[in-house]
Amino acid sequence: MSEPHRHSITIRPATPDDRNFILSLTPRFVAFALPKGRRKRETLAAIGADIERALREVPPGDHFFVAEDSDGQRTGLLHLQVQRDFFSGVRACHVSDLAVAQECEGRGIGRALLAHSETWARKNRCKLLTLAVFPGNTRAHALYERNGFRADL
Repeated sequence: MSEPHRHSITIRPATPDDRNFILSLTPRFVAFALPKGRRKRETLAAIGADIERALREVPPGDHFFVAEDSDGQRTGLLHLQVQRDFFSGVRACHVSDLAVAQECEGRGIGRALLAHSETWARKNRCKLLTLAVFPGNTRAHALYERNGFRADL
């Protein structure tokens, strides 16, 4: 019996050439039932505008990463923001955006991106790693809970 094919995942800092790929993943952020009062079109537009602004302005605390498979195909996005925790004031790393290309789901890419965020946060002296997720995004909730994240707000 042969072992299942394992996909090698590389995570690297994003480059300007990744812009279109990164923006192509924004529909993933509304690909589930949104809370009452949130409209998909305006939510998607706001998320896309925020990511576009960060890519264009490159704020000092923002860091984009791209996941690639062993063939060099881009498979996922991670956008981290270094900030001060609102409540404690400690240095925190916020997972602003994490998305996996739909055709690449189930290959461990989300888990690898989340692990990368934890390692990166530690190396960059962040005391907390935070994220926000819509209630209807059950796939993301399951990933975060499997990796030790718990609801805070």
